[in-house]
Amino acid sequence: MTIDLGFAWLRLPNGEEVSIVDVPGHERFIKNMLAGVGGIDLALLVIAADEGVMPQTREHLDILDLLQVRRGLVAVTKKELVDEEWLEMVISDIEDHLKGTALAGVPIVPVSAVTGEGVQLLVETLEKLLADTPPKVDVGRPRLPIDRVFTLSGFGTIVTGTLIDGSLQVGQEVEIQPGGLRSRIRGLQTHKHKVDVATPGSRVAVNLASVATTDLHRGDVVTTPKWLVPTQRLDAHLRLVRTATKSLQHGARVSFHTGSAETNAVVGVLGANEIEPGHDGWVQVRLEEPTAAVKGDYFVIRTPNATIGGGQIVDPHPRRHRRFQTSVIESLQVLRQGSPEQIVLHALDGKQPVEFNYVVQVTGLGADRVREILAGLTSSSQALRLGDYYIAWEAWVRLSAQAAEILRSYHKQHPLRLGMAREEVKSRLGLPSKLFSEVTQRLIQEQRLAEQNATLRLFEHTVVLSPEQERKVKLLKEALAESPYSPPSLGELEQRFGLDSEVISALVEQGMLVKVEENIAYLPEAYKEMVDRIVGHLKSNGKVTVAEVRDMFGSSRKYVLALLEHLDERKITRRVGDERVLR
Repeated sequence: MTIDLGFAWLRLPNGEEVSIVDVPGHERFIKNMLAGVGGIDLALLVIAADEGVMPQTREHLDILDLLQVRRGLVAVTKKELVDEEWLEMVISDIEDHLKGTALAGVPIVPVSAVTGEGVQLLVETLEKLLADTPPKVDVGRPRLPIDRVFTLSGFGTIVTGTLIDGSLQVGQEVEIQPGGLRSRIRGLQTHKHKVDVATPGSRVAVNLASVATTDLHRGDVVTTPKWLVPTQRLDAHLRLVRTATKSLQHGARVSFHTGSAETNAVVGVLGANEIEPGHDGWVQVRLEEPTAAVKGDYFVIRTPNATIGGGQIVDPHPRRHRRFQTSVIESLQVLRQGSPEQIVLHALDGKQPVEFNYVVQVTGLGADRVREILAGLTSSSQALRLGDYYIAWEAWVRLSAQAAEILRSYHKQHPLRLGMAREEVKSRLGLPSKLFSEVTQRLIQEQRLAEQNATLRLFEHTVVLSPEQERKVKLLKEALAESPYSPPSLGELEQRFGLDSEVISALVEQGMLVKVEENIAYLPEAYKEMVDRIVGHLKSNGKVTVAEVRDMFGSSRKYVLALLEHLDERKITRRVGDERVLR
């Protein structure tokens, strides 16, 4: 009895070879069956003539229907054990069960493995059906969902699976997700024949370098680096099978199967209170384990003992949704049924710009097609490119408004400050450094923002002192000018003239004061004179002491130490023992 996946191949009369994945039929091993059914072109449903349609047959039909496997045939085996009347009754029963499924109307071929009767017709029917099957499309993003992991003496780690979405070649660098392990393909085999390139749709054995079998598991995906990001939340269109014993409630716990992967999950029903048997709806699925999946992948959900539903992933990396939101449902409808341009534009219509590889993953379109669509959207001003990032124009307007509001609020709270620190703006926007630089550069080009002294401000923002503040600042400058090299402390000046610390900070930001220590500041002309004289002395003499600088300006040690340490920080001077030298 088959309890796990089996693999073989068949050479057809026309010379073509086809891969066969033998999946368990018993209801106790449906989970293993699900790991092998992904990526197939044609289903060969095997039903014994002496038993007819069994409960597990109906579940397999439900699964094939949920995964939209629309090509197939039925082999009615053990023909020699029944008479013609019984055989006709069994075939009629099979036809009734196929009605309303993806395999409705497929050929039914009675065969006997004992006498060989019908076997040739079965092979010819397979050949005809496969000849009419379109080849798998190569969209340039190969994925090999792993269904077996083992070692071979002299070779090392081997994984097998059915290759989809692209080609693999010997020597190619690959990535295994989830987990992000990197490896290189040492060798490829199809039907035990070495090949240099494996094409989409083929059963492939991959010899991986520098990866242990203990690091790999059924359900992992071998792919090219830097595009496939695992997910633990996804949006999907789900249909509950007609034979389900009860409705799917919001928050239902299920096992989730896609490709060769399996994980526990919680299903949130978005547009209704529940999904009834035979009906469909929109769901957001929260996965217990990270899973490598892309838009367009089919999936199945099960309770411990039965398949209850399944469908298609429309967004593998969604935000968390509130239930019963019309805008959310409309957005999901676009993802499922919209044009390629609408789907790409939807992927760009998030809170922040996204990279090219992200667009490829969430749209389910090939890299070349996405590149073509992005070029059209940017040229028509429906989208904007920011370096390596893209964003829909409407999303850019929202992001620009968010940045402007952050600074507008800051200016209102601190009207005398030149601007907000760049790092603080970046944190408020929640953008990574590289993307933040691209965003701010564009906003500065558009004259929405201005940058000065590591701060950002609204382009139109200026610091304006009140007449009373201007009067007090004038008095402060006069006080500093009276003793330019040993000025009163900032605390003393604030107290003497009733100045707010915000005003002092504004004077420093605008270059009207040069702060060398928390409580010591100079007028800019005095500061420049002192620096020039110290640098000139160092150029002539090579070194200078604190006492020499003190005598140079008739100042005190407190001021000189503060100034020299400030020059050290600016990397104009460098301390060597008790002396300073030029950097």
